[in-house]
Amino acid sequence: MSIAIDASAPADHPDMPRLWERSARASHHFLGEDDIAEIRSEVIAAFEAAAFIGLALRVARNEEGCVAGFAGTMDGKLEMLFIDPASRGRGWGRALLEHAVDALSASRVDVNEDNPEALAFYRRMGFEVRGRSARDGAGRPFPLLQLERRPR
Repeated sequence: MSIAIDASAPADHPDMPRLWERSARASHHFLGEDDIAEIRSEVIAAFEAAAFIGLALRVARNEEGCVAGFAGTMDGKLEMLFIDPASRGRGWGRALLEHAVDALSASRVDVNEDNPEALAFYRRMGFEVRGRSARDGAGRPFPLLQLERRPR
């Protein structure tokens, strides 16, 4: 299987929040409906402002050209990495993360403490926990672990 990664195009942006929501519902079991609605609006705003805030958005496309996952980096930090649940376990996350590290110099990521699958994934990929905060970046009571990639 070939995994193509490229910059997101404006035509991708309407589908990306729906992919984010499917992925979040499959992996972020600690979120309630109100949380998902609130965060969805933040995700949409980030997509719309990406060029202005310096968020580099990359998409992984399957052989049909459909977006199977996406990642966003800014200032050396992976800000988002989401894979369509139907595509999980097929290398999309690894490919996007390796691209973010190698091509976009991402060496840090925050992970929800209540998302053990994501934490295990990042640890397998060479990241280590360096800190913890009791709240997420928006002040919600969802603890975050700050991870940093070990030097190769």
